[in-house]
Amino acid sequence: MTTETTPIEIKTEKKEKPEIKDQIVVTQHSITIGGEELKYTVTTGTLVLKEEVDREKDYDGEQPKAQFFFVAYTKDGVENPAERPLSFSFNGGPGSSSVWLHMGLLGPRRVVLTLEGGLPKPPFQLTDNEFSLLDQTDLVFIDPVGTGYSRPADGEKAKQFHGFKKDIETVGDFIRLYTTRYNRWLSPKFLIGESYGTTRASALSGYLQSRHGMYMNGIVLVSTVLDFGTIDFTPGNELPYVLFLPTYTATAWYHDALNTHEPLQSLLAEVEDFAVNEYAPALLKGNQISATESKSVLRKLARYTGLSSEYLERSNLRVPDFRFFKELLRKRGRTVGRLDSRFLGIDRDTLGEGTYNDPSSTNTTGPYTAGFYDYIRRELKFETDLPYEVLTASVWPWSYTEFENQHVFVAETLRQAMSSNPHLKVFIANGYYDLATPYFATQYVFNHLGLDPTLRGNISMAYYEAGHMMYIHQPALEQLKKDLSKFIADAR
Repeated sequence: MTTETTPIEIKTEKKEKPEIKDQIVVTQHSITIGGEELKYTVTTGTLVLKEEVDREKDYDGEQPKAQFFFVAYTKDGVENPAERPLSFSFNGGPGSSSVWLHMGLLGPRRVVLTLEGGLPKPPFQLTDNEFSLLDQTDLVFIDPVGTGYSRPADGEKAKQFHGFKKDIETVGDFIRLYTTRYNRWLSPKFLIGESYGTTRASALSGYLQSRHGMYMNGIVLVSTVLDFGTIDFTPGNELPYVLFLPTYTATAWYHDALNTHEPLQSLLAEVEDFAVNEYAPALLKGNQISATESKSVLRKLARYTGLSSEYLERSNLRVPDFRFFKELLRKRGRTVGRLDSRFLGIDRDTLGEGTYNDPSSTNTTGPYTAGFYDYIRRELKFETDLPYEVLTASVWPWSYTEFENQHVFVAETLRQAMSSNPHLKVFIANGYYDLATPYFATQYVFNHLGLDPTLRGNISMAYYEAGHMMYIHQPALEQLKKDLSKFIADAR
């Protein structure tokens, strides 16, 4: 006996794409900068970043990928956007929100620290930022996915955003989206990045040009790292020992650990000459260095670092940064900061090779966190119960797949962008006491950029007697405002 069956036709419908909406709050404000009142609008919230997908797959059209949190400041009364510069700003980490540049340097409200940038007694305060760059340019502060209030869209895995390539693509795509949504394509445009944000900004200079046809007028690099080989103390890499030396000297000079009262700038010029013409050749010789040359280098290293000859000899003339933090003031029972070596820390004891924390980091985290939480709700009226990820480790491990078996290097991308767009200007801000991205390493990278001679005048550098976040030091903040105002005016 046979049984006949009728096939059952199963109809499948494409899933509806998740409904994720932009969340935007708009408020009006005013501030006095340079003696003149400036009225401005703040647009705060999240824009949904979408990605085009194959119509044969789950979704038609665009699929939400992430919710990007941003705070945008625009000057009121501007009829023609082409007359008003627009700057996109972010910090680094990876894993940092944009709060530092936002509430420390560029935005119209800033966190109150001591005059030198030290930690005030809590509770903390905010004040109008008379040194804000808002009088020169509109400002958009961007938090990459996983930082601040930026999050992956529902159903999207966070890990996909935790890497060099995806970070550049998503931040770049957000910049395109904002520029399009708010009709700013004809405005002079700038990127302002700090620390790993300078890595991101340099990579974005190429991505925005090649992917979206968006050409920048200028890029501001605050505490720069474009070649990770210049700061990576790994066996066999002699470069960081040479490039960190002038900042070791500046640090020791600041803490009166050197037997000299020579002005800092002239002392640094002397050390830079020694680093290139004597110290680097000595390290490159390795075990072939003569006893006479070794003793000569050892004597000068002790003079320039404030470390004992015995310690330097046991270190084989090579002192990595983490050892310097601990050793310089060991006898005083203090450590020096990494981000800003002017600041001192207290460890449980004076033993060991490394420090328990970075006193220059703990100095700023509390005031900036409290200041932002109060500001975003009280003044900007943006409400959410999510934690604002000021600086998170959740993005780690960060993927550098594109640089497998080599150091991260984005200087070539910047060179290509400047060569394709010969109008692109670059301003670099350096802190003398920055032991995270030392100024001499930055000089080295730009001296080896391979930029055509006709374009070298597009690069300018400035130096400040503070650290990685030089703007926490009010005299440096005041000078930086003048330097950035001139740069924006010249590059627009």
